[in-house]
Amino acid sequence: MTNVAYLGLGIMGRGMAANLLKAGHTVTVWNRTPERCQPLVAQGAKQASTPAEAVADAEVVMYCLSDDRAVEDLVWGAGRLIDAVRPGQVVLDMTTVHPDTSRKEHAAYAEKGVDFLDAPVFGSKNEAANGGLWIVVGGKREVYERVLPLLQPLSETTHYMGGAAMGASMKLVGNLVVAFQLEALGEAMVLATKAGLNPHDVLGVLHVTDFKSPIFDGVGAALVRRDFDVHFALKLMLKDANLIARFAQDLNVPIPGAAAIRENIKIGVNKGWGEENASAFIKVLEEGAGVEVKG
Repeated sequence: MTNVAYLGLGIMGRGMAANLLKAGHTVTVWNRTPERCQPLVAQGAKQASTPAEAVADAEVVMYCLSDDRAVEDLVWGAGRLIDAVRPGQVVLDMTTVHPDTSRKEHAAYAEKGVDFLDAPVFGSKNEAANGGLWIVVGGKREVYERVLPLLQPLSETTHYMGGAAMGASMKLVGNLVVAFQLEALGEAMVLATKAGLNPHDVLGVLHVTDFKSPIFDGVGAALVRRDFDVHFALKLMLKDANLIARFAQDLNVPIPGAAAIRENIKIGVNKGWGEENASAFIKVLEEGAGVEVKG
């Protein structure tokens, strides 16, 4: 078993830390809001008051935070994680960040003699809680293979994508696909509603056709119930859409469809729906079509 420090206990971090405990690993947790540690302490985790305290005895350090700014603050800012790590440790950043942030982390940890992997995850609250995430990893293959026993209790599958920042790059590529699926589902359901189709019948077709998708199944059913309970917040989807736009701009890749989707997400956040689930931006499409759906 491995001594693990888990830093950041949002929706995703809580689920991952809990699954590490269930797998028998020793887990020390830290969160900027200390109260979030209590459910994990009740499950057997140790609580640290600072990142430095959390990583003092750790073999592996993991963190999953909200955005690049939070990573910067933990590693180089108030958290000063870069000063607390020591040679021989392995650090995994499971946050969705720009590849430049991952490259900066790789370089900084290498100077400290610390192995680093960028290892963001696909999935949301349920997958994190149930150990069903899909993890994409960048860094040294031998380090990836060394930490596989830690990744397996968290995931349905893991994927080694290549060197530094390749996991972060793959995450943005995948999130581009997710954005299109949510937009397609939203547009289709609004069109179907205005055409007078029964939404349950529509979902029945989407469930069995050659263009079926788990996202259509899960999010579609929630849309019909008008359930926007947060699994992945709309404000974070906007953060990811902005990262994708920047990433594509860096590589001079046109993504016109994604640009249009990003505008709809912006409108949804500006309407005050940023704390709701990412699927809430269907309400932007409904308003544009003059469709009123009662929940």
